[in-house]
Amino acid sequence: MKQLLIIGFVWPEPKSSAAGSRMMQLIFSFLHQDYQMTFATATAKTDNAFDLESIGVTVKAIELNSSSFDTFVKELHPDIVLFDRFLAEEQFGWRVAEQCPNALRILDTEDLHCLRRGRHQALKEGKEFDNSYLYNDTAKREIASIYRCDLSLIISEVEMNLLTNTFKIDASLLYYLPFLLDEIQEGTLRSLPTFRERQHFVSIGNFLHEPNYNMVLHLKTAIWPLIRKQLPKAELQVYGAYPSQKVFQLHNEKEGFLIKGVAPEVDEVMQSAKVCLVPLQFGAGLKGKLIDAMLNGTPCVMSPIAAEGMFGQLPPNGFITGTPQEFADQAVCLYNDKLFWEQSQEQGFECLRKRFMKSQFEMPLMNRVEELLKTLPLHRQQNFIGSMLLHHSMQSTKFMSKWIEAKNA
Repeated sequence: MKQLLIIGFVWPEPKSSAAGSRMMQLIFSFLHQDYQMTFATATAKTDNAFDLESIGVTVKAIELNSSSFDTFVKELHPDIVLFDRFLAEEQFGWRVAEQCPNALRILDTEDLHCLRRGRHQALKEGKEFDNSYLYNDTAKREIASIYRCDLSLIISEVEMNLLTNTFKIDASLLYYLPFLLDEIQEGTLRSLPTFRERQHFVSIGNFLHEPNYNMVLHLKTAIWPLIRKQLPKAELQVYGAYPSQKVFQLHNEKEGFLIKGVAPEVDEVMQSAKVCLVPLQFGAGLKGKLIDAMLNGTPCVMSPIAAEGMFGQLPPNGFITGTPQEFADQAVCLYNDKLFWEQSQEQGFECLRKRFMKSQFEMPLMNRVEELLKTLPLHRQQNFIGSMLLHHSMQSTKFMSKWIEAKNA
């Protein structure tokens, strides 16, 4: 039985974030292939963390800047090590390479952090995003991490194109793997609340993620007043894990702008709403909130950033638009027009069926992993930049870590 070690940047919280859902999809995919699995992380376990031991995954607390990890990983002797985001690879990649040189190293990027950071900076400066914002210090670290790994999982086709065409990374180091969803049962779709049975608007997102707070602030100041002017009795119900005081300060019952905090059940929240609003101003990757909306038959009005990589050549489950006035007008149209609402709902179901079914992606991924396990020495020979970066750049991380360990002793 093959041994897989996942080094988590955080504990997976599938009910709180898209990243948590993504990690659980990967875990279940490898479990279905009878991998023996260990999840190790240096972060404290949260109340919202998934109970991994309940599905047969061994959990292990590890320390940063400690040789205890070296002992642990050498004894475990995994066939595969999967890093959750490049930050985990920076901390532990050199240790894995030293102690388990024959282990296949896989990076799950979740999304491109450098893209999100560059867009955020452009937004703060009030300028159009271009490559001068993309080539930031985070990009240097993130792209180096991709090169040091044997394979990187990329969640968005847009980011695949960016990595191959802009950063010129060889396609053999990258693997497109979107969200992995179970087949949608027709009976489930037929049982969803109808247009007449729903009311109000919804927006949702983990508030620890800066783009989500920015989105809610943009809704509050620029978009919701325009919607409310046309629909004076409508409400916007805003849900999300880890809301801070500055989030709750946006709550205003007179304006129908309601901060609800953590969603008890995302499906219930989405099914009760008529329209989901997703005016993200910056970000990267795929948006789990759009997946949740489509699964529950809730049409969306979204920004181009929110829709990026989601629909391919298919029509969206609603409207994609940028300016506040257009966004508000389209939201009101979708809210009032039963025919267009139902058409948008069906387009969402079609997108899920054609682009995110686990059955399309799971076995090809496993076949790629098996192929790499058999041809790893040759694969690494063809990635000289990766071996060079592992030799040079990781030495600074290595010796800084050893210095911190000695200092803490």
